[in-house]
Amino acid sequence: MIKRVFILFIAFNLTGCAELQNVINELPQTTGISNEDMAAGLRQALDLGIDKQVTKLTQKDGFYKNELVKILLPEELQKVDDALHKVGLSSLADEGLKALNRAAEDAVKEATPIFVNAVKDITFNDAKNILLGEDNAATEYLTSKTQTQLYDKFKPVISNSFGKVGADQIWNNLITKYNNLPLTSNVNPDLTDYVTTEALKGVYTMIAVEEKEIRTKVSSRTTDLLKKVFALQD
Repeated sequence: MIKRVFILFIAFNLTGCAELQNVINELPQTTGISNEDMAAGLRQALDLGIDKQVTKLTQKDGFYKNELVKILLPEELQKVDDALHKVGLSSLADEGLKALNRAAEDAVKEATPIFVNAVKDITFNDAKNILLGEDNAATEYLTSKTQTQLYDKFKPVISNSFGKVGADQIWNNLITKYNNLPLTSNVNPDLTDYVTTEALKGVYTMIAVEEKEIRTKVSSRTTDLLKKVFALQD
């Protein structure tokens, strides 16, 4: 494996980036790892990330109490938050922030089937490139395959979730109170788009957390297949 990494290093320095993929393609296959195993190992790693990390986001406080993905107020609403705290309405402002995160937690339940379908499509070439890539290469692959579809799926769910968790009433109340304060300019943000985008970022962030764990910690490779496949990039 050390020899293989050294060959890659020399190849990178002697060829342009466009040539590097050709060098990778010509490397000998590691003994005992079939093309099918390599692709299956990547699928298994992503399935594990989806099952272990994305599921956490669907729980109560899955976003709100996770500092990695907690949805904060958009810039234009920071002044709303600041103003309401100054006039003694901090609890209402805090409830508004919590409601945004609750909507995201509700929407993420829609993500799993889309991810599962994307993972099924991973090929040997995809797997090889991912294994030789950065610590988040698998997550980046999944992002490229699912982001547009997930946004389209999340947005109406977020909109419905606002009503389900009471976020629409809370924010109507918040913004009305803010707009009625003296010396303030009215705001009317598109919270659905904002929370949808932030929810997507949170989902991919948590998958990347699991991917890095599997890549860097042998103890996180909980199956024989994961151990065999990810040994290739050690």
